[in-house]
Amino acid sequence: MNIRKRIVAAAVAAGLAVTLVACSDGGSGERSADGRIAVSINGQPPQTQAFERMIFDQDVAEFEATHPDIDLVPHEGFMEVEQFSAKLAGGQLEDVFYVYFTDPAQIIARRQAADITEAAAAIPEVAQLQPQLLDVFRNAEGKLFGLPTANYSMGLLYNRTLFTRAGLDPNKPPRTWAEVADAAKKISALGGGTVGYADFSRNNQGGWHLTAWINSLGGQVARKDGDAWKADFNNEITRTALNHLKRMRWTDDSMGTKQLLEAADAQRMMGAGQLGMYLAAPDNVPTVVKQFNGKYEDYGLAPIPEAKGTLIGGEGYMVNPKASPEKVKAGLEWIRWRYLNPARFDSFTKRYADAKQPVGLPAVPNQDIWQGEARAQQEAAKTKYANIPAQHYKPYLDAASTIKGSLEPPNAQQVYAALDTVMQAVLTKADANVDELLSAAETRVNGILAQVK
Repeated sequence: MNIRKRIVAAAVAAGLAVTLVACSDGGSGERSADGRIAVSINGQPPQTQAFERMIFDQDVAEFEATHPDIDLVPHEGFMEVEQFSAKLAGGQLEDVFYVYFTDPAQIIARRQAADITEAAAAIPEVAQLQPQLLDVFRNAEGKLFGLPTANYSMGLLYNRTLFTRAGLDPNKPPRTWAEVADAAKKISALGGGTVGYADFSRNNQGGWHLTAWINSLGGQVARKDGDAWKADFNNEITRTALNHLKRMRWTDDSMGTKQLLEAADAQRMMGAGQLGMYLAAPDNVPTVVKQFNGKYEDYGLAPIPEAKGTLIGGEGYMVNPKASPEKVKAGLEWIRWRYLNPARFDSFTKRYADAKQPVGLPAVPNQDIWQGEARAQQEAAKTKYANIPAQHYKPYLDAASTIKGSLEPPNAQQVYAALDTVMQAVLTKADANVDELLSAAETRVNGILAQVK
């Protein structure tokens, strides 16, 4: 998921914490004028995203043609924070609504989504979704309140061309942080302003990436202690991560002198052929190509180093808690037909390939949410229509389902802001005291987590 959506979605989750009124009658009446079941949905891309909007609207039309008893009422947007609370309180929430993975826990706790456990049992495709993604939408009793439609996890994006120039094998990317450090030194030695490895430290993205480092080593930023959340990063795991970054920055000199970076900086450097590696999800690759003049053949994606855990995100859909059983069934049929439909893998992927959109990444139009036979079917469609070197991204995909996923912490953006200061100090001050930085950040984060209700 891109940075904007991740930040907006996390802000939505924060907004939910102060919204105490569940929605009333949903976003549309029970029946349209012609007697069809009226189901309001969001997730319609804006007109500025011409291709994505066209695909969505075509799907709405095809769905209605094949489901003549259902009248879809599409709404633009993905629950922007400035609209969400008002819609929830005013009874204007759509019958089927988009969520980011950080949203469901609070929505479920506040009974702001329908229990779809029984209805979803009638959808055979649900059994082929990755269990850890379904768990995002379950409560403590195992009841199901939504369905995942997209998933990403952090990996290591690297420049295969620079690997070759530095005498590294681009088909054997680093699997440990020690190997990352070794590769970064060799890439930096190429000179000409080339940077071996880059990391972020501003606009909450430093804390986000430090969280990814901690997860990769088997740790976590926050833990549940009874009914409360506590900081869980002032420990040896985080010290190991930060000291490793310090060595790369100050001893190896493989991270360049320009710091206080964010995603766009790393993407620009990667597109210009000046960066060897950085942590990223698969959706970074099209961004580097389309916005920063990169080439798909120049890049590869590997599992996150150490692979003891990885930060995951994604999206899905839930159903208005006031929806009638009839609407719940119709809404789930839309989710199933459009997002969870192996029978459409081939045709859906072909539409992207015909439009010269990238095919071959573990991203749209081939989301990494499946297991078993459905996963094999999707891979076959992706291979059939691939227009980029999909084998360059296969190491990431092969390992993704074997690495434990960790969701973002509660009040994620505030937590990340607190951890930004740690990353900034380590990457801009050679004498930064890691122990003092972590102690100060722990106090601040505990204050942030104390606000979680």
